[in-house]
Amino acid sequence: MTETPDHFFPRDRLVSLGEKILSGAGLEPGLASLVAEVLVEADMMGHATHGLALVPTYVKALESGAMARSGEPEVLRDVGGCVTWNGGRLPGAFLVRRAVDLGCDRAERLGVCTVAITNSYHMGALAVYVRRAAERGMMAILASSTPSVDGVAPFGGIRGVMTPNPLAAGIPTGGDPILLDISASITTRNKAAQYAAAGKRFPGQWAQDRAGNPTDDPGALLDGGTLLPVGGIDHGHKGYALGLLVEALTQGFSGVGRADHPTGTYTAAFVQVLNPAFFAGAEPFTRNMSYLADACRSTPPRQGVAAVRVPGDQAARLIRQSEVRGVPVSEQIMQALRDCCGALGVVLSAEMA
Repeated sequence: MTETPDHFFPRDRLVSLGEKILSGAGLEPGLASLVAEVLVEADMMGHATHGLALVPTYVKALESGAMARSGEPEVLRDVGGCVTWNGGRLPGAFLVRRAVDLGCDRAERLGVCTVAITNSYHMGALAVYVRRAAERGMMAILASSTPSVDGVAPFGGIRGVMTPNPLAAGIPTGGDPILLDISASITTRNKAAQYAAAGKRFPGQWAQDRAGNPTDDPGALLDGGTLLPVGGIDHGHKGYALGLLVEALTQGFSGVGRADHPTGTYTAAFVQVLNPAFFAGAEPFTRNMSYLADACRSTPPRQGVAAVRVPGDQAARLIRQSEVRGVPVSEQIMQALRDCCGALGVVLSAEMA
């Protein structure tokens, strides 16, 4: 369920376009530029659903007040290696990237730094942020959840309690970093809506209907059903446990969770940066992670698999391709951006019009 890339544009032009649209909708220019950078990098990594495709949604959020247009996070607590922020519904891209940078800076002198964020707006593809830390030789762990939303049933249950609860990690190696970006549920409601709109069924039993019957019908999910945790009906206790862990890291440490019944797009995040130099050393860490990654890649593939990849390999390949031929954007996404420009009075360049 990916968009077909009909266009290829230079990164800087897409960042400029995203910045103009978001600032035209009222987002403070500095924030607009940063958010656009994060979204375009997601497109470069192949996360088309979390790239510039989000701009129209963000424009609506700015217009309605669901996303704050300017400001700084409120520091609720700062004790060196432990920081807690109230994000004030500022763009998640701004808050998380700043948290990663702060974490890296402090980990350089403390070894470890953790930032818990409450009350953030949507933050997009988590892999983008952990890659930033890995490029500085740091390992970053990032998790997010939305205590104002549910939809994922606990293992054995039929009522939604949690969200997909993504968890990401960036692990530096001697080459391209290992990039994990997974969720505690098999899929998301947005993906289900995409399948339903296309008249397609899930490749497997990824959801259950309102009575608790496993199904590959995305329509059943949208009609009172629930998402299944990773592992499905048979082994969903594993995804369920992962979801609980993410909620503890994000909501427990940030201080606002489901018990507080927040409303709207109320996202919580957990950002932790670890400096290998403060443990056994940067060299042993890099040497072992590089060896592990190479061992995985050199494993003989089973029939039907071209090669064994390490998480992050495809993102690295796509980024390099984008740097050469331009960033891929589908016509559907491009038209949505044109519509935003028309509504906001933003002038498009001739090649994008």
